[in-house]
Amino acid sequence: MRGELPSSPRKRGALLACTAALAILTACGGDPTPRRVVIPPGTPFRTAADSLASRKVIRFPALFARYASLTGRDRAIKAGTYQFAASQSWGELLDALAGGRGLMAMITIPEGWNLGKIMPQLARVLEVPPESVMAAVSDSALRRRLNVPTPTVEGYLFPDTYAFAPGTTARDAVAAMVDRFEQKWKPEWDERGKVMAMTRHDLMSLAAIIETEARVPEERPIISAVYHNRLKIGMRLQADPTVQYALGKHVERVLFKDLEVDSRYNTYKYAGLPPGPIASPGAPSMDAAANPANVPWLYFVAHPDGHHEFRRTFREHAEAIRAVKRARTTAKRDSADN
Repeated sequence: MRGELPSSPRKRGALLACTAALAILTACGGDPTPRRVVIPPGTPFRTAADSLASRKVIRFPALFARYASLTGRDRAIKAGTYQFAASQSWGELLDALAGGRGLMAMITIPEGWNLGKIMPQLARVLEVPPESVMAAVSDSALRRRLNVPTPTVEGYLFPDTYAFAPGTTARDAVAAMVDRFEQKWKPEWDERGKVMAMTRHDLMSLAAIIETEARVPEERPIISAVYHNRLKIGMRLQADPTVQYALGKHVERVLFKDLEVDSRYNTYKYAGLPPGPIASPGAPSMDAAANPANVPWLYFVAHPDGHHEFRRTFREHAEAIRAVKRARTTAKRDSADN
């Protein structure tokens, strides 16, 4: 039976010698500092032992692997990202690897996700009630710290991959994501905002629109310029993603009836920036909001592949729309012929 001493005298003697050595080795530990170790799916045990050694969780990986083999616990280890301490005994480490104890909760937040997408995923990964996540993103102290006037910290949960230790609360996870945002925010963006009479919250609101509009990375500063140019002349932003946010759902195409939704986030209906970000922008979009391109464009229309045509006047814009429609029709016809 796995975990029992081997019946062979030779193996039993080897195990006893290994156990004696183990007692000496683990007695030299005692470092409680958490160390993160990634065990990919299908990893051989010896490779896992080498990973533990490289992270200074254990010493002598070959001996550790031999000990695991003799006790029969090298055959079923659970993959994932673990958090271990060097003070743990080899027996505790093997129990954790076999049972998945110490596995960290991993979550990746893509650029452009809003709270509607983030919150259920965070609740699932942390294994906490959705209500606790809602309470965390609505925390008044956190909102005061960020100086945001909105009811939640929408936009300030920085898109990245996070590893949360077992037992992490929703409040701690949200705080860590906001901390990551503050680490990524550059002071020079504040300075640029002052020049343009924009607060950090203003820049974040614009960055979120840029994030949800841009499909081609190099277009971000140009899209930013379009919205800055509209703001300068008092023109409404007329950003489709803000209408989708106001609707509370994703639609493939924003229709004329959708433009009537009565929400301050509807930038077709209300002038200026929306009350806050509509999604979590990445650093490139934040940089684009603070550093728009020096171009005169006021309009843009997207091709099916995501790149845009930019124009200065509405007449030029209307012609660009017709050209894009013709290109779409041709592409559909060619696709049907093939």
